[in-house]
Amino acid sequence: MTGFRLGLRGAQGLLGIEADLTCWGKIIGGGLPVGAYGGRGDVMDFVSPAGPVYQAGTLSGNPLAMAAGLATLRQLEGDPDVYARLASYTASLAEGLAASAREAGVPLTINHVGSMLTAFFVQGEVRTYGDAARSDTARFAAWFRHLLGAGVYWAPSQFESIFISAAHGERELDLTLRAAAGAFEHVARGEDGRTS
Repeated sequence: MTGFRLGLRGAQGLLGIEADLTCWGKIIGGGLPVGAYGGRGDVMDFVSPAGPVYQAGTLSGNPLAMAAGLATLRQLEGDPDVYARLASYTASLAEGLAASAREAGVPLTINHVGSMLTAFFVQGEVRTYGDAARSDTARFAAWFRHLLGAGVYWAPSQFESIFISAAHGERELDLTLRAAAGAFEHVARGEDGRTS
């Protein structure tokens, strides 16, 4: 999930991890259906034809997905400031959401890194499943519906991350924060955000 969202090496690069084995999802295909894995030579030597583990897939090496993935990589490599912009935008979104929630009196904890953000409707730190499970999913659902009604398409589950895109700019940030402030006010008043 962190592939190319946090940097060209994903979370591994950000955290300085040298993995034994790495799995990449559809990001390596520019969002098209494909995946890949790779690792140290001694681990990869277990994969056929060198080793006893056979791996194949319907979309292995799909030319369209590979072309899209290469285009994505070229775009990212050609924009050295893209990750700093994404992180700055995400931090601004987190700060604005936190301020609106505080103003409305709605408990909210926000976790974010790079271009990924999750807003938990809970008071206090969220580091474990147990912490996240304390979230008020009914309040989140009302907030989500209000955002949707205002034209902001947030991830529909309380426990999903949202992903900021390089296409997002000040206009989208302003629209999102204004809609979120209104949604927090509705949640604080106990309105469920359903439309008729």
